[in-house]
Amino acid sequence: MRHPARLRSAVLAVVLATTLAGCGLFSDDDEPALPEPSLSPSPVESAEPSEEAAEPDLTRFYEQELDWKDCGDDECARLEVPLDYADPDGETVELSVLRVPARSDEQRVGSLVVNPGGPGGSGVDYASNADNYFGSELQQAFDIVGFDPRGVGRSTPIDCLTDAQLDTFVAADPDPDTAAERKRSDRLLARFGEGCVAKSGELAEHMSTVEAARDIDVLRAALGDGKLSYFGASYGTFLGATYADLFPERVGRMVLDGALDPSVSSLRLNLVQAKGFETALRAYVGACVDRGDCFLGGSVDAGTRRIRALLDQIERKPLDAGDRTLHEGNAVLGIWAPLYNENFWPTLDVALRSAFGGDGSILLSLSDSYVSRGANGYANNSLEALYAVNCLDHDDAIPSADVQQHVRRFEEVSPTFGRIFAYSLSSCAEWPIHTGRVPEPIRAAGAPPILVIGTTRDPATPLEWAESLADQLDSGVLVRRDGDGHTGYLAGNECVDSAVESYLVSGKVPQGTVDC
Repeated sequence: MRHPARLRSAVLAVVLATTLAGCGLFSDDDEPALPEPSLSPSPVESAEPSEEAAEPDLTRFYEQELDWKDCGDDECARLEVPLDYADPDGETVELSVLRVPARSDEQRVGSLVVNPGGPGGSGVDYASNADNYFGSELQQAFDIVGFDPRGVGRSTPIDCLTDAQLDTFVAADPDPDTAAERKRSDRLLARFGEGCVAKSGELAEHMSTVEAARDIDVLRAALGDGKLSYFGASYGTFLGATYADLFPERVGRMVLDGALDPSVSSLRLNLVQAKGFETALRAYVGACVDRGDCFLGGSVDAGTRRIRALLDQIERKPLDAGDRTLHEGNAVLGIWAPLYNENFWPTLDVALRSAFGGDGSILLSLSDSYVSRGANGYANNSLEALYAVNCLDHDDAIPSADVQQHVRRFEEVSPTFGRIFAYSLSSCAEWPIHTGRVPEPIRAAGAPPILVIGTTRDPATPLEWAESLADQLDSGVLVRRDGDGHTGYLAGNECVDSAVESYLVSGKVPQGTVDC
């Protein structure tokens, strides 16, 4: 995975729980209890959607009415949006939408559109599993509405590679040491992008976050809401902030949890994230050392060196993993995955012990869950969507031949993963579509207060990104959580949960930065 920050951790947690429970590694008792705050709902500010269409020729999209149908315990519908907003009379794509109705008609505030991140995460799955991701107060007050963004999952999907090709891509050497290895990496990346164009045509050119944000505004209108209430996690924060920048006057209440910094270059993004994963790994190893008799070594430095040595060993000689093989690319993802949630650190203990003993099967299972691979292949197209979106959004890649000059800087902030993140700089260099887009700050001038959450030892979206985004937004309000794992809401911190739910349900805006 070249951009792990954008993978959704909430969905990952459920997949990991399902996969590893079958291995007998933990029970339902290990899941954290949801808090039960008591709040009084207040209506979300609304506006008459009198002039819905931003442009006259988009009127037919904005005037859609969703045809809700029962799908299990929830309600499902399809939303039509233009493939290219510059050509609304041309091809269209469909978005899959799912609604979990508010539990209380009396306390209902409105609709809460949600996105779990990725890019490539399914908002439909996110909403349908609302019990895992949203507290009871939010479910009482809001219809939880999730959608699969354009190109993702049950919406008109992008397709790029066969399952066998994806397996090869995921397993590939993430930190090529030689010219031959770099050439092979470039070839794999080029084949990926060329596959998207060959299999999916013009959709591959229209997967950007700006276009997905415009889709959200069509969804808002179809829901009958004058203002958008939104909860986005991880990459979903970039999607939400982009919406707020495009349509500040249509923002209602917005929470951005585990924020990305839209203003940083790919170089800076990867450098900060390398430090974030190193920090998270050292927190994991430190907890092992503090317990005493740590199997990784007697100090944090010794433990991280042993993990790095394991990765080097697997590069030279991959490990058996049942009827499959664990390569270095898989092993890295298998280590990263449990760092997203402190509850899975014991699972990483078991996986590393097994790998030290020559069995890579548990690390491979963790890697599989990171990229949504099941026993019968890939369960969705999240990995393909992730690259398709990122390479359109960030057209500032560095060719692999030029990466070596940055490696030392990366290794200084992350001795364990530095080279891997350095070579992530070339992820989109061979992509066949170039947009010229470069990162820039998001202001969302004129939007009402927006809540931005960051966590001190978040591996995927480091705290400094949340601090930066909250500062960029004209109306950003920062909530800092002191803790481990990815994202802050429902992570065991009552202070964060109360701030989020008071704001969304009752419209209570914190007075200044909240430290939890």
